[in-house]
Amino acid sequence: MSTAREPTPPPDPALRAPALARFGVVASEFHGSIVDRLLGGALGALHQHGVDKDRIVTVRVPGAFEIPWACDQLARSGSFAAIIALGVVVRGETPHFDFVARGAADGCGRVMAETRVPVLFGVLTTDNEEQALARAGGPHGNKGWDAATAAIKMTRLAHAFARGEIA
Repeated sequence: MSTAREPTPPPDPALRAPALARFGVVASEFHGSIVDRLLGGALGALHQHGVDKDRIVTVRVPGAFEIPWACDQLARSGSFAAIIALGVVVRGETPHFDFVARGAADGCGRVMAETRVPVLFGVLTTDNEEQALARAGGPHGNKGWDAATAAIKMTRLAHAFARGEIA
């Protein structure tokens, strides 16, 4: 199992977060050491693109299946421009993987559709821990970073719609 970490990408000057936008991050505790790497990537991306610590709220839930519930709570609060969902589901020998992965994905999609708050899906669904590590700061980048930059992009897009720049 490789623990090599890919260097942090440089900030994109065109990707500044809108002023005063707040971001919610929901991270599962299961596979905690991998999720912590995703969380570090997400927080790093938000900070590098102009989001102050006081505009980020992080919530921990037991596992990936519980992520949509916490996303829903944050979205319905009306306080967040976007929510980043982070977790890891590793395939096992039973269909449990399918139920958890599908529940997390469908649940996050439902929250986004019902609340109109962007929910960025940074939940890894892999065959083994090595694949998860490769996507949590390893040779395949950090999907937490990717989800956070997508959250900023969606927030900027929402602001453009709200200002009438896109009809």
